[in-house]
Amino acid sequence: MSSRTIEYGNLMHAAMRGLIRNVLLDVEENGLPGDHHFFITFNTLHPDVEIADWLSDRYPGDMTVVMQHWYDGLDVGEDGFSVTLNFGDSPEPLYIPYESIRTFVDPSVEFGLRFETQEEGDEPPADMIEIDEDDETPEKDERPKEAEIVSLDKFRK
Repeated sequence: MSSRTIEYGNLMHAAMRGLIRNVLLDVEENGLPGDHHFFITFNTLHPDVEIADWLSDRYPGDMTVVMQHWYDGLDVGEDGFSVTLNFGDSPEPLYIPYESIRTFVDPSVEFGLRFETQEEGDEPPADMIEIDEDDETPEKDERPKEAEIVSLDKFRK
């Protein structure tokens, strides 16, 4: 008998990260189609995340960014992507490794992915409702819709 097991949770996470990369590659080449936009929550404490000091001070843990009306310099790589986003009229470059992503949501089509990690312990996953859009209230029709989230907890031992 072999003690080797198939790591379905890890394989699913790799596939989900590949899906995010493919979506971002398409956006890099062709722009955001129609009403598509993304809410991306990531762990600011991940060692490969690159954000301005004031952002890491303001968001010591999880941070949600929005790619919608204005973004610049989207550069999608093997392990992560860089993009410049506007924070209260202050453009800031970010580098977000795929492994740091906690949730990826496109509310325009009610699509969402959530990455559960064993290291989080009892910490609840990122809340999909509390989206920080630089303290601006979105227009009524721009509010995020509820997204169906795929959770992988049931596949973990």
